[in-house]
Amino acid sequence: MSETEIIFFIIKLLLGGIIAFLAIMLWSKTRDFSWMFLVFAAVTGYSSIVFDLLLKLGFVTSRQILVLGNEIPLIQLVLTIVPNFFVIAAFILMLIKTGRK
Repeated sequence: MSETEIIFFIIKLLLGGIIAFLAIMLWSKTRDFSWMFLVFAAVTGYSSIVFDLLLKLGFVTSRQILVLGNEIPLIQLVLTIVPNFFVIAAFILMLIKTGRK
Protein backbone atom coordinates (compact mmCIF):
# COMPACT_ATOMS: atom_id res chain seq x y z
CA MET A 1 0.00 0.00 0.00
CA SER A 2 1.23 3.44 -0.82
CA GLU A 3 1.48 6.28 1.67
CA THR A 4 -1.51 8.00 0.09
CA GLU A 5 -3.67 4.89 0.50
CA ILE A 6 -2.64 4.57 4.14
CA ILE A 7 -3.57 8.19 4.86
CA PHE A 8 -6.86 7.69 3.02
CA PHE A 9 -7.71 4.60 5.08
CA ILE A 10 -6.76 6.35 8.33
CA ILE A 11 -9.14 9.21 7.51
CA LYS A 12 -11.90 6.78 6.52
CA LEU A 13 -11.41 4.72 9.69
CA LEU A 14 -11.35 7.78 11.94
CA LEU A 15 -14.45 9.43 10.46
CA GLY A 16 -16.27 6.10 10.09
CA GLY A 17 -15.50 5.27 13.71
CA ILE A 18 -16.90 8.60 14.87
CA ILE A 19 -20.02 8.08 12.77
CA ALA A 20 -20.52 4.52 14.07
CA PHE A 21 -19.94 5.64 17.68
CA LEU A 22 -22.44 8.48 17.42
CA ALA A 23 -24.92 6.19 15.66
CA ILE A 24 -24.69 3.67 18.51
CA MET A 25 -25.17 6.49 21.01
CA LEU A 26 -28.29 7.57 19.09
CA TRP A 27 -29.47 3.96 18.99
CA SER A 28 -29.66 3.89 22.78
CA LYS A 29 -31.72 7.11 22.84
CA THR A 30 -34.29 6.53 20.10
CA ARG A 31 -36.84 3.86 19.33
CA ASP A 32 -37.88 5.27 15.95
CA PHE A 33 -37.49 2.67 13.20
CA SER A 34 -36.34 5.17 10.58
CA TRP A 35 -33.48 6.37 12.78
CA MET A 36 -32.64 2.76 13.67
CA PHE A 37 -32.14 1.98 9.99
CA LEU A 38 -29.78 4.94 9.66
CA VAL A 39 -27.84 3.57 12.63
CA PHE A 40 -27.66 0.16 10.94
CA ALA A 41 -26.39 1.86 7.78
CA ALA A 42 -23.64 3.66 9.70
CA VAL A 43 -22.48 0.52 11.50
CA THR A 44 -22.50 -1.68 8.41
CA GLY A 45 -20.76 1.08 6.44
CA TYR A 46 -17.98 1.15 9.04
CA SER A 47 -17.69 -2.63 8.93
CA SER A 48 -17.27 -2.33 5.15
CA ILE A 49 -14.39 0.11 5.64
CA VAL A 50 -12.70 -2.21 8.14
CA PHE A 51 -13.15 -5.21 5.84
CA ASP A 52 -11.68 -3.30 2.88
CA LEU A 53 -8.65 -2.41 5.00
CA LEU A 54 -8.20 -6.02 6.09
CA LEU A 55 -8.38 -7.07 2.43
CA LYS A 56 -5.75 -4.51 1.41
CA LEU A 57 -3.43 -5.62 4.22
CA GLY A 58 -3.89 -9.28 3.30
CA PHE A 59 -5.40 -10.48 6.58
CA VAL A 60 -8.53 -11.80 4.88
CA THR A 61 -9.42 -12.96 1.41
CA SER A 62 -12.80 -12.65 -0.28
CA ARG A 63 -12.31 -15.03 -3.18
CA GLN A 64 -14.39 -17.88 -1.73
CA ILE A 65 -17.77 -17.01 -3.26
CA LEU A 66 -17.86 -14.97 -6.48
CA VAL A 67 -20.97 -13.61 -8.19
CA LEU A 68 -21.89 -11.91 -11.47
CA GLY A 69 -19.78 -14.00 -13.77
CA ASN A 70 -17.13 -14.88 -11.19
CA GLU A 71 -15.83 -11.31 -11.06
CA ILE A 72 -17.20 -9.78 -7.84
CA PRO A 73 -16.62 -11.31 -4.38
CA LEU A 74 -19.95 -11.83 -2.60
CA ILE A 75 -18.76 -10.44 0.75
CA GLN A 76 -17.61 -7.17 -0.79
CA LEU A 77 -20.84 -6.88 -2.78
CA VAL A 78 -22.99 -7.39 0.32
CA LEU A 79 -20.94 -4.96 2.44
CA THR A 80 -21.24 -2.35 -0.29
CA ILE A 81 -24.98 -2.74 -0.90
CA VAL A 82 -26.40 -3.34 2.60
CA PRO A 83 -25.70 0.15 4.03
CA ASN A 84 -27.42 1.70 1.02
CA PHE A 85 -30.49 -0.49 1.52
CA PHE A 86 -30.66 0.58 5.17
CA VAL A 87 -30.56 4.25 4.13
CA ILE A 88 -33.27 3.65 1.51
CA ALA A 89 -35.45 1.87 4.09
CA ALA A 90 -34.91 4.73 6.58
CA PHE A 91 -35.97 7.35 4.05
CA ILE A 92 -39.01 5.34 3.02
CA LEU A 93 -40.05 4.96 6.66
CA MET A 94 -39.55 8.71 7.22
CA LEU A 95 -41.71 9.47 4.18
CA ILE A 96 -44.43 7.13 5.38
CA LYS A 97 -44.32 8.63 8.87
CA THR A 98 -44.52 12.23 7.61
CA GLY A 99 -47.23 11.33 5.10
CA ARG A 100 -49.57 10.20 7.87
CA LYS A 101 -49.48 13.52 9.72
